[in-house]
This record gives sequence, structure tokens and C-alpha cells, in this order.
Amino acid sequence: AEPGPDLEAISTLTQRLTSLPFLRANHVELLIDGADTYDNMIRAIESAECYVLVQFYIVRDDAIGRRLRDALVSRARNGVRIYFLYDEIGCITLPDDYLDVMREQGIEVSGFKTTRGRSNRFQINFRNHRKIVVIDDEIAYTGSFNLVDPRFFKQEAGVGQWVDAMARIEGPAVLSLNAVFRWDWEVETGRDLKALPDPAKMAIRANQDPAANVQVVPSGPGIMGDSVHQLLLMAIYAARKELSMTTPYFVPDEAITAALLAAARRGVSVTLILPAKNDSRLVHYTCRSHFDELLDAGVRIFGFNGGLLHTKSAVVDRQISLFGTVNLDVRSFWLDFEVTLCVYDPPFAERLLALQQKYIEDSVAVDP
Repeated sequence: AEPGPDLEAISTLTQRLTSLPFLRANHVELLIDGADTYDNMIRAIESAECYVLVQFYIVRDDAIGRRLRDALVSRARNGVRIYFLYDEIGCITLPDDYLDVMREQGIEVSGFKTTRGRSNRFQINFRNHRKIVVIDDEIAYTGSFNLVDPRFFKQEAGVGQWVDAMARIEGPAVLSLNAVFRWDWEVETGRDLKALPDPAKMAIRANQDPAANVQVVPSGPGIMGDSVHQLLLMAIYAARKELSMTTPYFVPDEAITAALLAAARRGVSVTLILPAKNDSRLVHYTCRSHFDELLDAGVRIFGFNGGLLHTKSAVVDRQISLFGTVNLDVRSFWLDFEVTLCVYDPPFAERLLALQQKYIEDSVAVDP
């Protein structure tokens, strides 16, 4: 299907904000099972011939973290260049040994920190919340999975297993995720990864049916500004029939709240799927402070009981999907470095809606 005027308008807006273009002919696969997702990612890393870029907000020295690290070490021993970027706040408990094993094998490792200078040394804002893996300009991953075993992460919070999703991309949009990683790497290290392969040599695999139109939308403090906030607002206002969204942390600002209310009041079927239990008590109650007016306007709200629902997604009119690392909260909008896929592909939208429906089946509708 060809993009309609709503997507063209969204694409024009975000391209002017981020300088990353709307790209056609991608293959986007939705990965929803934790074990399968990490297996898929590790197999792709094991196939790397030139380089691997890895970026996660949270990394743990657990079975999953060690498996992926060992795959990187193995490829490094075979001459593949590896670049590993982590957030220093998200990985504050990560032992030095985990990183030292990679450094000893020639892997370039850097922590993303925003605490330079005496006046900033205690700040904990401006976190790099992105999750990106890029392999040889051919395969990329992004979504909500951190590099942790979701069965055991934060179990002391009593929220159950973390429930996430990841997208595997093949096609031109891989180059945009490459660009986002390289921007972060240069900001942190001061060095441009000029030695990476020529993007012009990237080829779409012939055995697939590349159909998805994808735009990668990075956001965060500084030059990337409020791109994701404007994207979300435009997507909500573009909805004509239905809008379905999932987020673990629902603390919208006035503009997002007003857009959701306006959508419901003009007859759009608006659905929000949130975790019934949250790992932050403050967020839990702040989130519920918005429920009365949303329910009064006709928004359906579901509390997911199958764990801490951590997937960040939105589907507009079964055509446009927003998927990535952004929560529907003010921290994600203004303080964190995030990345979102804007996907125009009705089949991908249907797969994402089917996943959301699975969440609803394990949820309880919020009763006014």
C-alpha cells in the first residue's frame, strides 16, 4: 500500500526535525518472546563479517548478558570490529569484570554519561534509553528489551516477569539506526566511526518480501529536541477510527492528554494497555490520576496482569505503527535519549495489534 497524506505529513515533520529520511522497501519482523529474541539476535551476531554495534540502557551480568557478550567476543577474535555502548546510570550495578572481558579482546567499550564537570557530577537525568543492535549494515534490532533475563530482572519489585517486544529490520532503515548509534558514539567518545563499510554496498536480502516503509526517529535533549513528542501528537491527531497504545509508564503532559481526549471525543476508539502493577509506586499513582477524565471521554483502559508490560507501541487506524523505546511520560519526552520506528505497513500493524490483543486477554478493564 502506498503511504497516504497522514503518513506523508508525519514523514515531512520528522525528517525536518531529525534529518533522517522516510525509507521504503524494508522487512520488519516483530519478536515477542524473550528467549527467541535473544537467540535471534545472537545468531545474527554470529553471522557478522565486518562489524557489530551494540547499545543498551541496562546490561546485567546474567545468563543472557553473558551469552551475548560471549558471542561478541567470539566475533572479535575472528576480526570483526565490535563497538559496545551502555548507559552508566542504567548499568550502575554492572561489574567491571563484564566489560573487561570485552576490552581484553579488542572490543571498543564506552559508557554513555552526562555527568561531565563538577556541577553535573551528581545528576541522574539525560539517560541514554536507546536499545540498538546493528550488524554489517544488513540487520538491525530496536525495541524495549534490555540486555537482561526478563524472568529474573527486578523481581524484588513484585511485578512479575518483564514483558517486552523487539523489531528486527532488514533494508535501508538499518542505515538510519547505524547513524543514530554513530551519533551517540561520537558524542560520547569524540570519534567518528569512519571505518565502517560503505552504506551503498548494503543489499536487501532477495528471499524476503520487503514492503515496509520505515522512518527512524531519534529524540532527546539538544539537537534532537522534542521530535518524538511532536510525532506522537501528530499520530494521535491523525487517527480517524482507532488508536491503540501500550506503555509501562503513563505520565503524559497536558498536550498528549488533550490529544487523547480529543480523539476519543471525536469518535476514535482509543485503547490504553498499561501494567496493572508498576515497579514505581509514584508512577503507579500518578498514572491513575489521569484515569477519570480519560474514562469519561470514552477511552478504554486495561491493566495487564501477566507481568510488567514494558512494550512501547502505538497503532493508528491499522496502518501506522510507532514502536521503540519511548514511554508515554514526560521523562521520555524531554530528558531521555530515545529512538522510535514509524512504520507504514498494514501487515506489521496487524501483527502489532494481535500482540496488543494478547495483552488485553491477560488484562482487566479499568472500571470507573
